Amino acid sequence: MLTPPDRVRLAHDAATGVEAIQARFAAHAYDLHRHDDWLVGVTDHGVQDFLCRGARRLSTPGRVILIEPQEAHDGQAGAEGGFSYRMLYLPRTWLQAGLAGTPGTSPRFAASLCDDPELGAAIRHACDALSAHAERLARDAALDAVLARLRPHLGPAPRVASGGRAARVARLAREVLHDDVAADIGADALAQAAGAADRFQLARAFRAAYGTSPHAYLLQLRLLLARRLLAGGERPAAAAAACGFADQSHLGRRFRQAYGVTPAAFRALCTDVPDDAAHFA
Repeated sequence: MLTPPDRVRLAHDAATGVEAIQARFAAHAYDLHRHDDWLVGVTDHGVQDFLCRGARRLSTPGRVILIEPQEAHDGQAGAEGGFSYRMLYLPRTWLQAGLAGTPGTSPRFAASLCDDPELGAAIRHACDALSAHAERLARDAALDAVLARLRPHLGPAPRVASGGRAARVARLAREVLHDDVAADIGADALAQAAGAADRFQLARAFRAAYGTSPHAYLLQLRLLLARRLLAGGERPAAAAAACGFADQSHLGRRFRQAYGVTPAAFRALCTDVPDDAAHFA
C-alpha cells in the first residue's frame, strides 16, 4: 500500500495569534528546532517519534504532546506508514492572559507526553474551528476549552540553580547571540565575550546549559526571528538578509526543515498576501 504524501495545512487566527496545524508525514518531519509559543497537539494516526527534554518520545493515536516555548524538539515517523497530527501554537501572551487569576499556576508543563482524551478532543475541535474559519464566538469557545483542559497539566516552574562559572559563561554567550542574531561572530570571539578560557570551554558550558551548540542555538534564533518578520509581511529575501542567512535559498531550506513549509507559504498564511513561490507541503 502506498504511503500518502507529506502534507501541512496551517490556519492563523489573527485575533488571538493562535496557529492551527494539521500535518501528515511519511518519515522525517522536522529537524531539531524551537518555538516562541506553547505547543499542544494530538496524534491522529501512526507513531510520532520526537526528541524533547533530552529523551525520545513515542506518541500514538490519541496521546497529547505538550512542548514549552524554547524547548528543542524534532519529529519523525516511529513506524511504517507515517503519522499525522494536529497542533495548536499558543502565544505566550494569550496563555498568560487566560491563566490570570488561576492560583498556583506558573506556566510549566509537567510532562511532554500524556494521556488525556478530553484535552485531545479539545485540541482537535479547536484546530477544526480555526481551519474552517468558524464564527468568532465558536473559535473563542473552542480555544477556551483547550485552556481549561490544560490547567491540570501546568505546574510550578522548578528552581534554577546558578551553576557557578560555567553557567555564567553560557548565559553571557547566550545574551551575545540574542543581542544580534544576524552577526557573523566566530567561536573564539564569542568565548572571549562570554569570559570563557577558550572556545572549547564555552562549547562544553553552553551544551550543559542549553542542550545544544552555540551555532545550532543561533540558527534557531534566526529561524524564530524569520517567522516573526514573515508574519509581519516581510518578503523572504529581506527576512533572510535581516536574520543573517547567506541568501533566500539558505533561509528557505532551513525554514522548511524546521517548520515543514516554505517562508513564502508561511508569509501568505499570516498576511493573506500570496507570493509567486508560496506553496505548502
